[in-house]
Amino acid sequence: MYMKNVEHEHEAHEGKRNGVYGHDMIAIGASAGGVEALMRLVRDLPRSIHAALFIVLHIPADSPSLLPELLSRSGALPASHAVDGQEIQHGHIYVASPDHHLLVEKGRMRVVQGPKENRHRPAIDPLFRSLALAYGSRAIGVVLTGALDDGTAGLLAIKRRNGLAIVQDPADALYPSMPESALAHVNVDYKVPLVEIAPLLTRLSKEVSQHMEKNALPEDMEIEVRMAEADLGVQREDKQVGNPSAYSCPECGGVLWEIQEGELVRYRCRVGHAFSMDSMLAGQSEALEDAIWVAFKIVQEQAAMARRVAEQMEAKGRTYLARRYEERQRDSEQRASLLLKALKRLDPVTPEDLAETNTVDTSESV
Repeated sequence: MYMKNVEHEHEAHEGKRNGVYGHDMIAIGASAGGVEALMRLVRDLPRSIHAALFIVLHIPADSPSLLPELLSRSGALPASHAVDGQEIQHGHIYVASPDHHLLVEKGRMRVVQGPKENRHRPAIDPLFRSLALAYGSRAIGVVLTGALDDGTAGLLAIKRRNGLAIVQDPADALYPSMPESALAHVNVDYKVPLVEIAPLLTRLSKEVSQHMEKNALPEDMEIEVRMAEADLGVQREDKQVGNPSAYSCPECGGVLWEIQEGELVRYRCRVGHAFSMDSMLAGQSEALEDAIWVAFKIVQEQAAMARRVAEQMEAKGRTYLARRYEERQRDSEQRASLLLKALKRLDPVTPEDLAETNTVDTSESV
């Protein structure tokens, strides 16, 4: 469960300097094209940087991840997969593991198999949101290259807690959709090319941030972090984070709440699955395709069964019944043909869609 009233027992690790903090908690999110971008970014980070870095890269759930090794070889900072309950140390890069969200609490990390957000686990929004809740104005969120719009809602949370938002210049990104979405919905502090991000982070980590706010934490933000953590207490408390919508969750079929933050509209179900509008549409399209394939399988089986019975009736000399089952076979085959046509008329898969689901080249594990 998310701990919102933890004393500063880890201040020695987190680096309180002369009674003040810098912007020393940095979360970075990337998707398609992200491996190369992350390697390039960490190359220019100094070993002495007074900050901890947390990274989420969209990767398939069953893909082994060598990203920490790649990042460690690319720059001066050591990188490793985050471990549940691990204390946060400056001068280290923590990477989300496949099929697990990476969340940040005060002084430590959580690694959990919570509900997917934007059809991903790990997802960027849960990391950004938890960092904002735990560290307020000390947090920096960075959105790099990627398809669709994961990270936008998380950046809004960071800004809401007086943190800083950095976005890679879309013109510089291999896949500009994620940076473009962030720029469209968030009042970002910096839009810069990739090569300028590491020097910027180094400078910002030395600048004094505001003290952590002493007022109550935003309840809706805390609820969403607890949902990402799969905290069953949220279910028992029957907490809502938005207004009921007319839509159902593509993942579990539950009713979706609609959440509006400025011009950004997103959805979350009672279980905790979360979607932007774009990821919602993508999820619905995927669910539709799955449903059509199930229907196609059923009518194919009906055709095969009708053909078998027709052959049996013909062998027994029951011609009338054989003709009836042959007609049923033809009807099922016609339905199968119509379903195949419907599948072909679904929205074509774009290069960005392929990159989003296959972020890592199959020839190289990350």
